[in-house]
Amino acid sequence: MSLQLPTGAPLNQWQRLMLCWCSLAVLCGLLVSFLVTPDPAGFGTHQQWGLPPCSFRVMFGIPCPSCGGTTSFAHFVRGQWLQAWQANAAGFLGAFTCTLFVPWGLLSSFRGRFIGIHSPLKSLLSLLTGLTCVALVHWLVRLSDL
Repeated sequence: MSLQLPTGAPLNQWQRLMLCWCSLAVLCGLLVSFLVTPDPAGFGTHQQWGLPPCSFRVMFGIPCPSCGGTTSFAHFVRGQWLQAWQANAAGFLGAFTCTLFVPWGLLSSFRGRFIGIHSPLKSLLSLLTGLTCVALVHWLVRLSDL
């Protein structure tokens, strides 16, 4: 008995190459998350790369919806999933999605078909909509705690 993966939309040669490159780029992004130490404050980890503090936080004195995203990724790649979720729920889900995307993208590229996806644009829009909603809800909860 062989494992049958659900097949979706076919990929041409260019799409296969781009999907492979995107998968490797996402993997590199996850690996880069190991280069920073999660900031104990739950945000500001990106400043270890020489980037400025969050402009939204500086201007308005409150966190933006993506505050804690880099910290969340840094915790996630270390297996500190509770801390990742607490830093930024959408960041946690983004890191989780990236972790799943790498093998899925490479396998889909190798097979020449999106595995389990018949409408790539619809799937991407659904994913981005979901992550945006989670980011906004997490942000509103965070603001209510201030």
